[in-house]
Amino acid sequence: MARSSSDIVVVGAGIVGCAIAFELARRGASVRLVDQRATGMGATRASAGILAPHIEAATDATLLDLTVRSLGLFDDFIADVVADSGVPVPYRRTGTLQVALNEDELGELRHAAARLKAAGVAASLLDAQAARAEEPHLSEAALGALVVPTHGFTAAGDLTRALSTAACRRGTRLTEGSAVHRIGPKHGDLVVETDHGSLTGDAVVLAAGAWSGQIEIVGVPARVPVRPVRGQLLRLAWHGPAVRRVTWHGRGYLVPWDDGTLLVGATVEEAGFEEGTTVAGVRDLLEAACALVPHASMAGFAGAYVGLRPASADELPIIGASRLLPNLMYATGHYRNGILLAPLTAELVADALLNGRIDPALAAIGPQRFGDL
Repeated sequence: MARSSSDIVVVGAGIVGCAIAFELARRGASVRLVDQRATGMGATRASAGILAPHIEAATDATLLDLTVRSLGLFDDFIADVVADSGVPVPYRRTGTLQVALNEDELGELRHAAARLKAAGVAASLLDAQAARAEEPHLSEAALGALVVPTHGFTAAGDLTRALSTAACRRGTRLTEGSAVHRIGPKHGDLVVETDHGSLTGDAVVLAAGAWSGQIEIVGVPARVPVRPVRGQLLRLAWHGPAVRRVTWHGRGYLVPWDDGTLLVGATVEEAGFEEGTTVAGVRDLLEAACALVPHASMAGFAGAYVGLRPASADELPIIGASRLLPNLMYATGHYRNGILLAPLTAELVADALLNGRIDPALAAIGPQRFGDL
């Protein structure tokens, strides 16, 4: 049923939950946002904020369509968040440089360039000399590179905090440090049971990332199939002229920040809910960075971060209403694309909850593909 104004509880204050809360609130809904941690302290804190659908989602048509569509929303999304929050958010559309270090990788870049050309996407395939002219720090081992100028990055932590601030300025009530244990129906509403009492709403959005499957849903026997995938990320104190743009290789990526640091990411580890950094993870990332850009060996070490990405069984997001509890909306399972998919996810959820409009895209990413959720 369409709602013009609703009491909606959003469970999870990462990038996705905060984006949803902001979008709902700016459309006039009364929103409560709750998380067991401080805002943005789940997977978001270890995200490099890369916006690169033609790299991250190139092999899956459904994911590519979603991420390209969401990237198209980003200019207005950032402008709206900054205007409503008063918080500056670093956001750069300086493109990506995807590098080949061997002949097989160079062949893959040629195929990617042809695919992008056929799709009408601007891209440039560079030989070794042109690649090093584009990025002077590149290793002598680089055989070529692909530039996609529409790609970019944003500061994930800053964006999440700005979204939270903007949502609160629109009337959202934020509760941090309160774990959600159970969600269940009562007299047509949904009750969210937390460490600090119960919250009641006309609807609930489950956007708790990797922890979404840990929450009991009364009347829904199956848990949403989301597992944690650990990602470690490094921050290096860069010396000298900066890397010019997001630089990508199969072993890792580099993201230059305005403060002179360089992000290096990210590991992909099946480690359950273990959130510690490891010597092996740090070593692998440093080796990958130095293989791509040898000057990285001269950088200072400024820190290491860990996040647990929420991955679904098919590595597509899970967005849509529960079949058994129609006023429960899932918005989880974004895996490596939570930042990139945040504006589109917020739009899809708000359209469904407030306007009764079910976007055709939800047919492929709804929870029903995993049974009676």
